[in-house]
Amino acid sequence: MRVMGIDPGLTRCGIGIIEGQPGNKGRLIAVGVIRTSADDETPQRLRKLDDELDHYLDTYRPDAVAVERVFSQHNLASVIPTAQAAGIALVHGAKRDLPTHSYTPSEAKAAVCGNGGADKRQVTTMVTRILRLESPPKPADAADALALALCHLWRGALKSRLNQAGRQQVEAKRKAALERYRNQRSSR
Repeated sequence: MRVMGIDPGLTRCGIGIIEGQPGNKGRLIAVGVIRTSADDETPQRLRKLDDELDHYLDTYRPDAVAVERVFSQHNLASVIPTAQAAGIALVHGAKRDLPTHSYTPSEAKAAVCGNGGADKRQVTTMVTRILRLESPPKPADAADALALALCHLWRGALKSRLNQAGRQQVEAKRKAALERYRNQRSSR
């Protein structure tokens, strides 16, 4: 399974793509940051983000997308550009019919560090160790994107597989019940 993690931002949007299966560490496919200039108008910045996400999705063809869930406790105005960037990322996954999930920063930190309150340095250190990288991904947005991809690989992909297995069991039980019903009717 190939997972693309996206740490949304209008100035810096982290991108991390890994490949692996639930239960293994995964391996790095690509990592980067999409940058836009604060001198440009917001629509042009969003368009650049849109174009660059298209490029990453076309080039690396992930099976799933994991986007950091945006929230703010204090300054709503400062979170709006990040939310706009997150919206672009979510739409890209949906347009391509990819499983697209959002994770809070705490969920991603807990997945890679075992502590939802880990700082950026700890996240970068753990991502570097888990993916056996020669050097830490920089800036922190890139490491955060890889943490999101790992979070989905370990939690979301497993959850999706369990949900699919559950749906298959329900369908098998439904078919068995229907078959019993038909057999009872035919034996009358």
